[in-house]
Amino acid sequence: MDNQAVSEAAPEAAPGTVRYLSPEEMPFALRLSEKLRLLVDGIGRFGSWWIVPLVLITVFDLGIRKTGRAQIWLVENVSPYFGSTLLQELEWHFHTVLFTLVLGYGYIWNTHVRVDLVRENLAFRKKAWLEFIGLTIFLIPFCSIVVYFAVVYAYDSWVLGEISASLVGLTHRWIIKSVLAFGLIMAVVAGIAVWLQMLIVLFGPQNIRFPMMTLEWPEESGTMVEGKERLDLEKVDDQLELRAAEQKRKQESTESSG
Repeated sequence: MDNQAVSEAAPEAAPGTVRYLSPEEMPFALRLSEKLRLLVDGIGRFGSWWIVPLVLITVFDLGIRKTGRAQIWLVENVSPYFGSTLLQELEWHFHTVLFTLVLGYGYIWNTHVRVDLVRENLAFRKKAWLEFIGLTIFLIPFCSIVVYFAVVYAYDSWVLGEISASLVGLTHRWIIKSVLAFGLIMAVVAGIAVWLQMLIVLFGPQNIRFPMMTLEWPEESGTMVEGKERLDLEKVDDQLELRAAEQKRKQESTESSG
């Protein structure tokens, strides 16, 4: 990244001060990072809804399996999809969809587990370097390799017309394998989005500020949790006291008007 280009896109403020960039002032790398983040965020939110059919099918499968005869009647008279094997395969298919589509989502919201015994005690720029090196050497290359094999895995399944190993299982196994590949691609996209931010943090002007996904600015340290503002209970008004005061005010207003 050309430091001069970043400086031109975001002119520096007075020495020792920080300035928060507006969306129009952000350099191309940050605008691209934000677009990638929005893509991953949308896919992740869509993927999170698959918990609903996953839970419903699991509960339904367990329920009718205990009835025995009811399940046999449903299979013979309604649909073979009520068979326990099909339902169980649907369960792990939906679980795969849920897991893979939120991989990147978890990263951009900084919800993945980190071993913070060392990282949390480092200075801000050291954290940024650690994130940058980890993305450059590990996350992006590794996930890219896995994506390649996942795509080959799905393509071979499609060419061969792979079906379930069970005679009464699901067909078109390539569909779920394609979802796996797509979810891993979203993880790579999330990594690139954060990598672009780290590029600006490390090599751009040091006094500019913008919303970050996996780090907190030094002056904001401890104020965010998983990308959201930390709630300080000592500074938050007591809602019960506020409601009681509001009710008392209304009561006094009613009495005075009466």
